[in-house]
Amino acid sequence: MYVNISLILAHPDPHSFNHAIAKTARASLLSAGHTVWFHDLYQEGFDPILPSDEIPRDAPLPHQVFTHCDEIVRADGIIVVHPNWWGMPPAVMKGWIDRVIRPGLAYRFLEGDTGEGVPVGLLPAKAAIVFNTANTPKIRENEVFSDPLERIWKDCVFGLCGVSTFYRDIFRVVVTSDELERKKWLDQVHDRVMQVFPGV
Repeated sequence: MYVNISLILAHPDPHSFNHAIAKTARASLLSAGHTVWFHDLYQEGFDPILPSDEIPRDAPLPHQVFTHCDEIVRADGIIVVHPNWWGMPPAVMKGWIDRVIRPGLAYRFLEGDTGEGVPVGLLPAKAAIVFNTANTPKIRENEVFSDPLERIWKDCVFGLCGVSTFYRDIFRVVVTSDELERKKWLDQVHDRVMQVFPGV
């Protein structure tokens, strides 16, 4: 059963469609009876820089980072919202991964392994959704750039950390979309959230 859902948003413009996605996802979760831990990384001023003294597994963490870590290890589900920038998440989201998806917390290596082997996922979340926006048409995205965000989130982050049920929805082309199309997309966000995280 899904009860605690971590919702992470990374977009600097509070009027962006990414914010509308996060707002819709949050409202859908709350209406279904879930507890939502929502973080707007830009609004919070989350520092994406991983300092060297934070790298060790048992390093003391700043309060903000500790809070994120504490929530992510107790989340039954995870939703991430961000735009596709250069085939990557925004820098603040990448920094969130660096500082929060920590060894010993989100994954570990087998005993005797010094870090060169295959990690074992530790996150208890049963499912994750990633919502992305893009301004590149699907055909060009796939033919010219492939889809690095799919690999990043499905395999390099959630798969590595033990979250095997994964969904990702892309909304495009945002820059030329109209109000009717965006409403349709937000309906799709609601439907996806309810499909993956039904009412408690």
